Amino acid sequence: MAKNIVVPHLGDSVIEATIIKWNKKQGDKVRLGETIVELETEKANFEVAAEATGTLVSIAKNADEDVEVGDLLGTIDVSEIKEDNKETSEEIKVLPEASEEVSLREKQQKQEPETRVTPVAKNIAEQNEVDLSQVTTAGNRITKDDVQRHIESEKNREEIPQEIPSEEKVPETPVSPELFPSLSQLTATKERRVKMSRRRRTIARRLVEAQQTAAILSTFNEVDMSNVMDLRSRKKEAFREKYGVGLGFSSFFIKASIGALKLFPEINAEIQGDEIIYKDYYDIGVAVGAEGGLVVPVIREADRKTFAEIEKEVKELAAKANANTLSLDEIFGGTFTITNGGVYGSLVSTPILNPPQVAILGLHKIEERPVAVKGDVVIRPMMYTALSYDHRIVDGKEAVQFLVKIKELIEDPEALLIEG
Repeated sequence: MAKNIVVPHLGDSVIEATIIKWNKKQGDKVRLGETIVELETEKANFEVAAEATGTLVSIAKNADEDVEVGDLLGTIDVSEIKEDNKETSEEIKVLPEASEEVSLREKQQKQEPETRVTPVAKNIAEQNEVDLSQVTTAGNRITKDDVQRHIESEKNREEIPQEIPSEEKVPETPVSPELFPSLSQLTATKERRVKMSRRRRTIARRLVEAQQTAAILSTFNEVDMSNVMDLRSRKKEAFREKYGVGLGFSSFFIKASIGALKLFPEINAEIQGDEIIYKDYYDIGVAVGAEGGLVVPVIREADRKTFAEIEKEVKELAAKANANTLSLDEIFGGTFTITNGGVYGSLVSTPILNPPQVAILGLHKIEERPVAVKGDVVIRPMMYTALSYDHRIVDGKEAVQFLVKIKELIEDPEALLIEG
């Protein structure tokens, strides 16, 4: 009896994945619950475990191929494995013949001039009447990205006006290629071509979609960090001793954001069709620049958590992001996002929305600057803050007042503690 291995449900709105690697080869024994193939989705990596004990008898999709939810990955033979010595010896006798058959089949496959095509790429090509023999690929298989790139290239070629040839022919003077090597020859050894990971492709697609589907504006303010820094300096040792975690800036800005979101609920909402979905809960995403690309783990019901609980969760999620072990539940959803470019030295920036959210708060580098305080010029640790928002639902007045409220709460952390 055979048990199919299929691409499982990968989470809300995620329908595609790319095969990273197979942990088992065809013919290997597998056990129930053992990870046999790893997938990469737009959010995180996903391990597919065997749903039965048996033998992996077929692999339908190979590494680097794009797959969709429900696609067949392979098959496990779950028939009872007989231990009879006679049958075992007969099985061994068959192995050389099977090996020769496999070798012959591999030899024949190597001789075929055709490049393999992923199912998704084939469907796109058929829908757009694309001749796959004209599609170029950097790997050994044509993917949907190769087909889409070919379609876009052909479209651009049609839009370029053809140059009208001159009736006068200018005699060509032969030039020695040794004297003037082509640019491609000069740069060929200095370039590397690397396929984008699914996460990087998804980041690129979502960022472009955010700019194309939302009316994004940004507003700025600056915050005097003196009082928060003084409070942290006075309380950090006692805080760490009591809770086992450091007191950072994350918890202050998360709490301040929640206080401001309660006053301006449209910033915590989203648009669905011609409706606005207001959310009376506060799942705050914290952007983390992991090795594989930007990910946004979510702190659920952050309004119900203490400063210590928030600091612990931020630390744990950041560690998981860097280790690429975030679960789907830890990265999906979120009502509002905070991103801190200041950790990399950014002085000011305009963050891009994380759809379907309608606003994102950008934090930046703390830098000492001269500021006027009650008529005197003093040096204070200042931070620029930025709020990018969807103007379809958030007006400029509310966006400015939102940042002003965050400024007030951060500059008066005692009030932040009271309101929190």
